[in-house]
Amino acid sequence: MDSTGYITLTRQSGLMREMQVVANNIANAATTGYRQEGIIFSEYVQGIEGGASLSMGQGNVRRTLFDQGTLSQTGGTFDFAIEGDGFFLIDTPQGERLTRAGSFTPNAAGDLVTPDGHSVLDAGGAPVFVPPDARSISVSPDGMISADGNLVGQIGLVRPIESGDMTRQSGLMFDAAGGFEPAEGARMMQGFVEESNVNPIGQLARMIEIQRAYEMGQSFLDSEDERVRRAMDAMLKSN
Repeated sequence: MDSTGYITLTRQSGLMREMQVVANNIANAATTGYRQEGIIFSEYVQGIEGGASLSMGQGNVRRTLFDQGTLSQTGGTFDFAIEGDGFFLIDTPQGERLTRAGSFTPNAAGDLVTPDGHSVLDAGGAPVFVPPDARSISVSPDGMISADGNLVGQIGLVRPIESGDMTRQSGLMFDAAGGFEPAEGARMMQGFVEESNVNPIGQLARMIEIQRAYEMGQSFLDSEDERVRRAMDAMLKSN
């Protein structure tokens, strides 16, 4: 295969990765707290003999969109949404993680946990406790929890020190490799959840564009394959 074929193959590979990302976005358009992903394409240039160069495109870097999603009212006592730049702090077996998905529930011990059973933490890294026998629970915009009118704890709101260090660990969890700090200015709303920030129409349109671009590349590869076959047949016949 000549250099033109290799260049097209790298383009096709990147388009396939982007198609997978876009399909995942569409599948999670209704997932609470989900953050839309995209692919960043880069160019690799390699010098070759004769002073020429070979350029290949690669789509290997995933980029997450952290724009605010729509807040949906649920009325749930332990449903929370964040307005502004902030995340809930969650304790997982892999370490502390950040998330915007705020649908929690108390476990049998009274600790506030995610649907997967991971503990919700306060700003100091301790599990958030809710008295099991409390008749009324209220949470203020700064995360302070009151049980029957008495303060019992505070849900931590944090943000990464370096936003560029955020990496997705699962569909809804992120790792802040550079550390995190209190999210000043962020507000918590009880009885609400934040919907996915995926734009379904935009993602469907992008999926169509990717499909057309992939088909064009495949058509080119088929044409190149046919050209090479004809050239080889002509050479064999001439001999």
